[in-house]
This record gives sequence, structure tokens and C-alpha cells, in this order.
Amino acid sequence: MEQSKALELVKAQLTDKRYEHTLGVMETAVQLAQTYEADMKKAELAAIFHDYAKFRPKEEMKQLLIEEKMDERLLRFHHELWHAPVGAFLVQKEVGIMDEEVLSAIRWHTTGRPGMTQLEKIVYLADYIEPGRRFPGVDDVRALAALHLDKAVLAAVKNSIFFLISKQQPVFPVTMDTYNDLIQNGDDV
Repeated sequence: MEQSKALELVKAQLTDKRYEHTLGVMETAVQLAQTYEADMKKAELAAIFHDYAKFRPKEEMKQLLIEEKMDERLLRFHHELWHAPVGAFLVQKEVGIMDEEVLSAIRWHTTGRPGMTQLEKIVYLADYIEPGRRFPGVDDVRALAALHLDKAVLAAVKNSIFFLISKQQPVFPVTMDTYNDLIQNGDDV
């Protein structure tokens, strides 16, 4: 799918502010893909569609989580996590993207997962460090991202976990599993 067509489809689903974020994620994902010799077209496409379902009604997302037999543990956690797996489903159903690598990168961009692929890491990280993001620690992760993909992903996951803990919010088990996987199986993280 051409970039212009993909952006047109996504823009109709997002607020102006979220569309600007999406452009930043797209540019960052393409840069990371280039740096780490990944498929730039797949990184671009996954980044463009990563927030496709972000503004769908909560009830619609909840219903799809149940009907499509997605991880029902998500229902016990903040609804901000729902748009990723629901988005992957809707991008396939409504847009017709069938590339499982692209869909998987969309599906896991909020929680991560053990055994993340390179493309999944790129989209996860691009969403975290895109130029519009401003929060403590993001510049450190940006610097790491230019040098070592796995270390940067680990730093982003750790920061996310620490943030949730500092707010006394629960941490989705798959995110903890992602952290453990990166620590236990990372080559030199």
C-alpha cells in the first residue's frame, strides 16, 4: 500500500494531534529500520497504522476483544492497551493488510511481548521515542536507540514499568514477561 493512501485512511480515524504523533512514529520507524537494516516499507506501514483503533469506542473494542478471543486479561487493565490488538484486527479486516509481520508489530506496540521480532521492536520503540514525546527519560532512550536496538527497547520497557508502579497502576503481565525475556535472552543488554 502506498504511503499516501495509508496516511489518508489513518487520518480519518485520528485526531489532528494523534495524526501528528503518527507521522512522528512513521519517520522514526523508517529511521530505525534503516539503522538496523530492517524492512523499511513494513516499518513504515506498521507505524502508520499502529494507532488505527485508538479512538474507537471502548465498548466496540471490548466487544472485539471478547468476540475475537484476544487476551481477555486485557479487560482487567487500562483500556489504553486495547487499541493495539483491536487495531491489528481492524487493519486486517477493514484495510485488507494481511502481512502478519506488520499486523504483529501493530498488535504488540503497547505491551511488547517475549521474543519480539526486529520489526516489533522498531515500532514499539518508534512509538516511545518519536520527536513529539516529552517525558523524563525519553532523551536517554533516543540516544540508546541510535546505538543498540535491544538496549533501547529494554530501557523503554523499564521506564514504562517504573512509571506505572510510581502511579500505583497494575503492569500487564505480558509487559513484565517482555522485560524478563529481554533481560534473560538479550545478547548484551
